[in-house]
Amino acid sequence: MTAGSIGSKVGRGALWSLLNNVVLRLGVLVSGIVLARILSPADYGVFAVALVAMTLLQAFNELGVSLALVRWERDVREFAPTAMTIALGTSTAMYTVVWFAAPAFCEAMGSPSAVGVLRVLCLAVVLDGLAVVPATILNREFLQLRRFFTDLSSFAVSTTITITLATQGWGAMSFAVGQIAGNVVSVTIYLLLCPVRVRPGWDPVIARDLVKFGLPLAGSSLLVLSVTNLDKIAVGALTDEVTLGLYLMAFNQSSLPLQVFSEAARRVSLAGFSRLLHDRRQLEESLARGVGLLMAATIPVCALLACYAEPMLSFVYGEKWTPAAQALQILALLGLLRVVLFIGYDLLVALDGNRVLLGLQALWLGAMLPTLYIGTKVDGIRGASIALLAVAALVVLPAFVIVLSRKGIRLWSTMLACRRPAIGGVLVALSSILVFQLVEGSFARLAVGGLVAVAVYLPVVYPMRTLLPGRSS
Repeated sequence: MTAGSIGSKVGRGALWSLLNNVVLRLGVLVSGIVLARILSPADYGVFAVALVAMTLLQAFNELGVSLALVRWERDVREFAPTAMTIALGTSTAMYTVVWFAAPAFCEAMGSPSAVGVLRVLCLAVVLDGLAVVPATILNREFLQLRRFFTDLSSFAVSTTITITLATQGWGAMSFAVGQIAGNVVSVTIYLLLCPVRVRPGWDPVIARDLVKFGLPLAGSSLLVLSVTNLDKIAVGALTDEVTLGLYLMAFNQSSLPLQVFSEAARRVSLAGFSRLLHDRRQLEESLARGVGLLMAATIPVCALLACYAEPMLSFVYGEKWTPAAQALQILALLGLLRVVLFIGYDLLVALDGNRVLLGLQALWLGAMLPTLYIGTKVDGIRGASIALLAVAALVVLPAFVIVLSRKGIRLWSTMLACRRPAIGGVLVALSSILVFQLVEGSFARLAVGGLVAVAVYLPVVYPMRTLLPGRSS
């Protein structure tokens, strides 16, 4: 295959991947608003318990063999059957353990009523074991149009069933049944559209190589997901279903900047960093430019989420969700830090710092354990949010800075590139105080606050337009 044909396939794949991301994000946002108005915080809390279990299982259920399907250059037909057998066998074994352990886990999470939801939702782990090989082959061959069709079909079925069941009073179970229905659709389409007809098979030599390659990566994924889910475990275990549901709502809203801006940036950041490793000066300049522009887009969104958390939740999702504002005001700032840390993560990967990254993730997890417990015990979801922000700002971010500095990356120019967005963010925060004093009503505060934020923020960051590709002063 020529370089030109590869580039053409990558380009088409990237376009369909971007369209897939945009369409599904919009769909998730709209369906999330509808469901939040139908269901209660307690329903979300029950679902959160099951979701945590499913997420952690899916990090480890195929032992990382899917990455070998992408990375290995040998013919995928040689090892795909063994990979499917490993993934399906491990997933089935894990689900069996979950079935019996569900009552104890839900009791420990403070939600004994979540047992049925957990058992249904975690069927997704078995379905994922069946789908992971054909899905990864589609990625390997850059067949993102087929993935777009699959994901869109799955989303349509899942959302339709979830909303229908929610309106009929199924509560948290509506999420689980809808999710499994969507997974069944996606597995079926993956198997039909995969260019390689994959069936379970077994080769002990290939199996040993697959596990040897994938197991450390699966362990790393499990560590990362433990960091991102420990807060839900702490809140669930130390509070109740309603409080956990409110926290989940706040956390999901605070993750919007990460999902929108960071994911878009990360499509090119790792490849870009890797190509500039031999020119540290240009690498530092590109890092400063990229982070500066990313902050210019991210800071105003995080500032608005933090300052207008209560009117936004009230107007968009309903009054029953306004208690989540106490957590969202803090988690919005954490969302900003998470965007920065993910860029640092990609930079360290490019610098071949995988072992260091494992250490940083372990440090993050270790620092979170006591602080989350104390924060949640003292002040509920607000205390948990403060604990997360404190660990990220005072422990993890400085650790990343130290590690990057030791690898010869100077970050002063990057910090200078962020000064205008930072000033603009402060002005947005200050303007919100005036808006709350002069304007009444959730919608009015959102509308006026948004206009005022644009008026005070845009003039500060407008000169940064020269950092855009192809622009000059």
